[in-house]
Amino acid sequence: MTEAAQPFDISVFVVVPPRVLLLDVAGPIEVLRKANLEQQAVRFSVTYIGPSATVGSSIGLAVTGVAALPERLPDQALVVIAGSADAPMENNRPWDEQERAAQAAIVAWLKRAIRPGIRLISICSGALLAAEAGMLDGRECTTHHGCMEDLARLAPTARIRDNRLYVEDGERLTSAGITAGIDLMLHIVAQAAGHACALAVARYLVVYLRRGGSDPQLSPWLEGRNHIHPVIHRAQDAVAADPTRDWSVASLARLSGASARNLSRLFNEQTGMSVTDFVNRMRVALAREMLAGSRLDMEAVALRAGFGSARQLRRAWNRLHDSPPSAARPRPAFSS
Repeated sequence: MTEAAQPFDISVFVVVPPRVLLLDVAGPIEVLRKANLEQQAVRFSVTYIGPSATVGSSIGLAVTGVAALPERLPDQALVVIAGSADAPMENNRPWDEQERAAQAAIVAWLKRAIRPGIRLISICSGALLAAEAGMLDGRECTTHHGCMEDLARLAPTARIRDNRLYVEDGERLTSAGITAGIDLMLHIVAQAAGHACALAVARYLVVYLRRGGSDPQLSPWLEGRNHIHPVIHRAQDAVAADPTRDWSVASLARLSGASARNLSRLFNEQTGMSVTDFVNRMRVALAREMLAGSRLDMEAVALRAGFGSARQLRRAWNRLHDSPPSAARPRPAFSS
């Protein structure tokens, strides 16, 4: 590989606390493993760190080979704090002094290691360690529903959100119970490596029926994906990778290896929507991102999202949303 083709490396440090919830580590990091295999532009380099080289887990399996907490983190690193289980399998005893000391060591390390430019990600009850370190003060955040009271006690100035899979507030990202860490990591992969990569990983993990962090509805990039039909996935992957292309049923049929008639039938059976509906949903989702993240006027957004005009965008938008496209624009900050 030439120097110009070297991938952009993102250093990921996974903090392994005592009594670690194993799925808090395995789920999100499996997302990164698969993302590394799906594309070559971005590489997630993972290091497991903690105050102890060997840690007991929630299911009784020991986690070994844990590196020491580093003195300094590289710029733009991701720090992932896994949660802990109060009652691990075959170890339902009170926390001992050594385990408490390990937690305190993690909190002290967070206070000195996390600086601007470092993103801090908590999975499940990992938010409690972040809160104890003062990392969530004044921030929007969430955690497992069983830890909400503890989070409020440890971070009284935090704006805690319940009924959310994950919450992103600047460089602080927090997720709810256990498997929500997978949703959060898919979100991070989509930001770093693109939606097509995140979709491929989601398909591999069979987690299509998931929502965005603050969106009570299904993410449009994942909607209609709760099936395992390879022909439909090929068509959906192509549209999601390039929603602005002039997709017709015939062109998608050729790409997916089915006749146009069979593709239309399968699409309705497997996704509950037509091919045209799916294409428009992807374009509306792209338009929504542009409205939220740019100052382009409505006509420019419509054309860049694959619609012929702003009128076509509004027509497709109104089939999916109660509010108009202009509502997707961020509200101007209040100024006196």
